[in-house]
Amino acid sequence: MSADPKTLLADLLRQALNSVAPDHVDTPIVLERPKQASHGDFSSNLALQLAKPMRRSPRDLAALLMAELPASTQVAKVEVAGAGFINFTLAADAKTSVVNAVLSQGASFGRGAATGTKVQIEFVSANPTGPLHVGHGRGAAYGASLASVMDFAGHTVAREYYVNDAGRQMDILALSTWLRYLANFDITVPFPPNAYQGSYVVDMGAEIRNAHGDRFAKVTAEQVLAGVCSVEDDKEDHLDGLIANAKRLLGEDYAWIHDFALTEQLGDCREDLEAFGVPFDKWFSEKSLFDTGLVERAVTALEQQGHIYVQDGAKWFRSSTFGDEKDRVVQRENGLFTYFASDIAYHLNKYERGFDRIIDIWGADHHGYIPRVRGAIAALGLPTEKFEVALVQFAVLYRNGQKAAMSTRSGEFVTLRELRKDVGNDACRFFYVLRKSDQHLDFDLDLAKSQSNENPVYYIQYAHARICSVLAQWNGVERDLLDADLARLDGERELALCARLAAFAEVIQSAAADYAPHQVAFYLKDLAGEFHSWYNAERMLVDDEALMIARLALAAAVRQVLVSGLALLGVSAPTSM
Repeated sequence: MSADPKTLLADLLRQALNSVAPDHVDTPIVLERPKQASHGDFSSNLALQLAKPMRRSPRDLAALLMAELPASTQVAKVEVAGAGFINFTLAADAKTSVVNAVLSQGASFGRGAATGTKVQIEFVSANPTGPLHVGHGRGAAYGASLASVMDFAGHTVAREYYVNDAGRQMDILALSTWLRYLANFDITVPFPPNAYQGSYVVDMGAEIRNAHGDRFAKVTAEQVLAGVCSVEDDKEDHLDGLIANAKRLLGEDYAWIHDFALTEQLGDCREDLEAFGVPFDKWFSEKSLFDTGLVERAVTALEQQGHIYVQDGAKWFRSSTFGDEKDRVVQRENGLFTYFASDIAYHLNKYERGFDRIIDIWGADHHGYIPRVRGAIAALGLPTEKFEVALVQFAVLYRNGQKAAMSTRSGEFVTLRELRKDVGNDACRFFYVLRKSDQHLDFDLDLAKSQSNENPVYYIQYAHARICSVLAQWNGVERDLLDADLARLDGERELALCARLAAFAEVIQSAAADYAPHQVAFYLKDLAGEFHSWYNAERMLVDDEALMIARLALAAAVRQVLVSGLALLGVSAPTSM
């Protein structure tokens, strides 16, 4: 028996369509699983699709199609329902055949055939200027899960982190670190309110002192502040003045301070993400775009196409022509390129690397950035349909039913590392993908730590542990389960479980197409729920050996799909709880 009855039914409908309406034989055939079990295992709206072009009643067309359906032993019943839907009920052995498919294919069950599509997913890409916080955590969990789902669906996926290692933010971090370092030698410069305030900056200053003594402290506070406007006059100009003085006073040593701060924070970020189970294939340096001349080449290309104009000494990209709310500066009057210019170059680089689909995962607050980037891609003459952006909303933490503080008195956000320590990696990864990425997420810390059926992570992992326990009690040879008499699986709950297993591949393809790994999370909750219901209603280790082997085979198949699904979401499958 085929483990893919959906393909069989589509073939049967295509043959019937060829008989009833040969001129419409190319009409797409859609088969969906009805929400109500009483409506059968699959339903098709083919008759409703054909009604208007054929000028016939949908129900009449449905009856004609049903009459022309070739007979199949895998179909128990076909009926016309509602406005003209064709509902199919599968034969029991067509449903249970999925058990052998899962057991024989193992971890490959549900994996899509290779599509040949090269997909690049860029996510997290937080400035390496401090620890990752809980907001970054949701983007990390979503991006990693989406990448795994798309890979499992058959695409070739490249996971990438864009390192903002050039530009003003890194200069601010370098300055912040140096000022904290100077304080160790009683060189007290009022710390700018818009510099990086976290304790990690103080720690980096102490590390430099411990390793290099006063090597970078051959200055006075007056020299650091020389010619710098006051914070009250303009805090941004004040900060830029301090940066300029740091570069002048330190000379070549400024690059050492800059690179030390970058290396420390980027290393912390890598370590945090690896511990979170979020791998990257490439860490792409923004600085490399300048070093290779790609930023200048991208701006020159836009200029040659007539998309750049000069105003007040600066070069502007005509992004308003492409749907942006206003034009954007790409090169300032002082000759320095803007962050937007390097972003244009980065996306040009993505296209030049030959990806078929380019997916950027951004925080929802970057929504307004989409038109200008898409506009730049179009202006460069590149196909915009390859470029897509998935937005991730912030996560709000709750404890004891109350909104938890997201930042400390010093202004530091709750870090991803702190959250992982509090509730564990599994709960973090699963709870982060429980909602569509563009929906607000309320993260219930108490629920995430609870060992109850209300905690979806615990509920799913407990189902896996239960199956492991039963198979351990059986103490048989699992390969013998491939010889199970699956006809013994004739109970309503057992057939429902089989139908749920058969839907796994469909869920994977849907989740990949919609950029929606939460669909996998929902599927696993449903699969675990149906297993627990069956487990509580029936005994596995019965005296009837044929029945026992059949039930154990089904349980083992459920276990495999739970393991595969949880792995896609970065969640473990413990064998005991």
